[in-house]
Amino acid sequence: MAAGAPGGGVGRGMAGGCRLLLLLALGRAAAPPGGMLYPRETPSRERKELGGLWSFRADFSPGRDAGFVQRWYRQPLRQTGPVIDMPVPASFNDITQDPSLENYIGWVWYEKEVLLPLRWLQDDLNTRVVLRFGSAHYYSIVWVNGVQVVEHEGGHLPFEADISSIVQGSPGIPCRITVALNNTLTPHTLPPGSIQYMNDKTRYPKNYFVQNIRFDFFNYAGIHRPVVLYTTPSVYIDDITVTTTSSESVAMVQYQVSVVGSTLYSLSLSLHDQEGKVVATGDGPAGELKVLNPNLWWPYLMHENPGYRYSLEVKMQAQVNGVLLEDVYTLPVGIRTVHVTSTQFLINGRPFYFHGVNKHEDADIRGKGLDWPLVVKDFNLLRWLGANSFRTSHYPYAEEIMDLCDAYGIVVIDECPGVGIKMPESFGNKSLQHHLVVMEELIRRDKNRPSVVMWSVANEPASELPPAAYYFKTVIAHTKALDPSRPVTFVTDANYALDHGAPYVDVICVNSYFSWYHDPGHLEVIPLQLTTQFENWYKTYQKPIIQSEYGADSVPGLHSDPPLMFSEEYQKAMLREYHSVFDKKRKEYVIGELIWNFADFMTNQGTTRVLGNKKGIFTRQRQPKSAAFVLRERYWKIANESSCLPPIIKSHTLFLK
Repeated sequence: MAAGAPGGGVGRGMAGGCRLLLLLALGRAAAPPGGMLYPRETPSRERKELGGLWSFRADFSPGRDAGFVQRWYRQPLRQTGPVIDMPVPASFNDITQDPSLENYIGWVWYEKEVLLPLRWLQDDLNTRVVLRFGSAHYYSIVWVNGVQVVEHEGGHLPFEADISSIVQGSPGIPCRITVALNNTLTPHTLPPGSIQYMNDKTRYPKNYFVQNIRFDFFNYAGIHRPVVLYTTPSVYIDDITVTTTSSESVAMVQYQVSVVGSTLYSLSLSLHDQEGKVVATGDGPAGELKVLNPNLWWPYLMHENPGYRYSLEVKMQAQVNGVLLEDVYTLPVGIRTVHVTSTQFLINGRPFYFHGVNKHEDADIRGKGLDWPLVVKDFNLLRWLGANSFRTSHYPYAEEIMDLCDAYGIVVIDECPGVGIKMPESFGNKSLQHHLVVMEELIRRDKNRPSVVMWSVANEPASELPPAAYYFKTVIAHTKALDPSRPVTFVTDANYALDHGAPYVDVICVNSYFSWYHDPGHLEVIPLQLTTQFENWYKTYQKPIIQSEYGADSVPGLHSDPPLMFSEEYQKAMLREYHSVFDKKRKEYVIGELIWNFADFMTNQGTTRVLGNKKGIFTRQRQPKSAAFVLRERYWKIANESSCLPPIIKSHTLFLK
């Protein structure tokens, strides 16, 4: 969210009293135990994609509770009333012509019927069948054939359920998957929000309410990421944790493997390079693999072969009732180290400068739904731009996106959905406990990714409030305990002297919009104000600093010379003023700059938002504005100054390989 952006989001609907929230059972005490390995096909595992058209129905009853009262999950959804087709993955908001669905708040229902292969359903094969959701926003309850199998809070991380006992009892019968999904945000959700009932009957219809939010992007909802069924043996590899250390000639890959289903098993591991050659082997649930003359994982533009990954093949064998079971899982592994000093961010011992972007999962029609053409286009634009990094503003991105970051060498600041934490009640124990669970789920998912070099626990919280000190001390300590190998930050827009969370971060990430939200139209104040900002933060904390957001709205095709706000010229001029200060301070302790934003994106309606936020250097349709060329020239110049590569890589031929 941009600093100073509108604080009141609107989501309209009709609800009866507080019944909308009664079914929203929030506040699990801990993340579910076990691993969350990405479902890959291996010699022992199969997967079945469930994307495509699902049946869909929004619950427009006054209390949004008809689906539970009438138990829609106990029969095909079409028998409960009118249904429509809904694509998965996608947000539901922009798919139809129904304005009440675009801004709908409450429970919606999805359903998919699928036939499973008979070989999955024969008990004597010791096969385990798992239903997995990449993400669904925000609160999900899932039934299979009318039996509840999983409940999950949070809109951006995966969850799954073992459904073997349900489906294996009825081979040949379609498996009916029903999902109830609620996008309501409360002071204790992440991100937080609040429901405000409008009780003035002279101005609002009966039971009228709005969903207030304190972040500046549209609260899209739906099943946003892939839904899959996958199989494992009944004794299976549940989780793998990998950390790496390296010197010039030797790397050590430390591993831990957990197996579920039996205590009597054997494990063997082999590490393969990209040519398939075995470079190290090991056995047992924990150990260390020694790799001679390793190929390190390097960021894009820091090495001629960025994003190098080995493949760690883990094989498990176990005897179950006289039958030998084998499970195989292959995990991509990048060997790299991260270290932070008082003035530098080091990757593999070399200084790394973040020249990148902030993004959103956002596009026309599909909203936040995973869309492969869009994902690949965005990565091509990032590499064209010369960007080496981005922050997952303001929530974890899809695993498929993170896979490409690993493969392409794009460095990631991995941010949880802690955006809009502004209300005092959002710093209480209930919110804190949920925040800790979210960090557990995020680290469980992304802990093995070489592209992830830092965790961000929040964006622009009200960290000047006194409760923020204990809150962020606790969240950051918990994050470091879960993963000691990475630095931790949060992104602030608070005054350096009042920020209660900053003492606990490893890197200062600061957002500022001089000459936009502050002194709008006055570009001449940027050099003094930005320089003062950096010097105050560094003098206070002696920690490296990333300018984690800066930018200006520009309406594509709107021109003005001299530059005026909202013109493409003003956006370019602002960038150049910021860049002149960056160039001075990056010689000292500024270690990065991330433009806000990569592309225009949708927001709630408001008097300062004309079809969304226009701070993108690309339009929402991924066409460049003038600022994109300014940034491209700068990023390639920085890359060529610091890279071991010859300065010919600005050529388009790089992107044709």
